[in-house]
Amino acid sequence: MINTLTIRQAGYQDAAVLEVLLEELGGHPISTDEVHNRLALVERSDIDSIYLCCEGEDVLGLLSFRIRHNMEEVSKFGEISGIVVRPEARRKGVGKALMAFAEELAEREGCIGTWLVSGFGREEEAHHFYKELGYQITGYRFVKRTEAGE
Repeated sequence: MINTLTIRQAGYQDAAVLEVLLEELGGHPISTDEVHNRLALVERSDIDSIYLCCEGEDVLGLLSFRIRHNMEEVSKFGEISGIVVRPEARRKGVGKALMAFAEELAEREGCIGTWLVSGFGREEEAHHFYKELGYQITGYRFVKRTEAGE
């Protein structure tokens, strides 16, 4: 367990470590330009943010967070749109700290809860982790790409 964790917003100065973390999250290489594009998107957005969990100067994990409006209830949820912890920092409290931070952000924003999407093949590790934190499986995500997305 790491006791000296801090969480801060990510910026352009973090591009190199964001490349590493986003590659770990997505499972494929990501360029500096792609990282800059994501940071620019967050800069322009009123609902998106990216945070880094650090021990001193060492970045151990990433949280991307978004406010989602729920039309069914006219409410808001905090969406954990991405979470990843460096392999060497796993099982040391980093993921729990990031999840707790997301829940605090959601509460501050007047959200009625938090949610996330996690892919198949993650049942052993990630899904178990989310369930331990009180998250429930409530459905599936269906995706159909357009020609532009292929």
